[in-house]
Amino acid sequence: MTKGRFARLAAVSYTVKNLRNTKDSAPEFGLSEVQEAHFVGGELGAESTGMSFHVIHPGQRQFGHRHDNAEEIYVVVAGSGTVKLDDESVELSRLDAVRVAPKVSRGFAAGPDGLELLAFGPRHDGDGELLGEGFWD
Repeated sequence: MTKGRFARLAAVSYTVKNLRNTKDSAPEFGLSEVQEAHFVGGELGAESTGMSFHVIHPGQRQFGHRHDNAEEIYVVVAGSGTVKLDDESVELSRLDAVRVAPKVSRGFAAGPDGLELLAFGPRHDGDGELLGEGFWD
């Protein structure tokens, strides 16, 4: 029985990447002064799971956005800041996790040391909506 268990494990496919060595998409959107945005699910070969790594520079605010279908979980891995969820703001620090339901608008602002986040959720191509400059008003 042990032999069969190990045979199944050997057939499992996997990908290992350091998140800092993945593509930063922020420059494509003119956001490099505000943040880094690494959308890594595709680079990891994920078929149904989305994942991203965001580095928001000290004192900067990320774009607001929302999804029609995707529930997301964000985890603060370094720094501190604030998340705006619709009209409510919540302070965040290292290892805080935030679950955001579909349709809730969200955006992150970094504290004085910056804010590094991981975001996880199902992949729904075309599901995201960027919110305009008024999001933070």
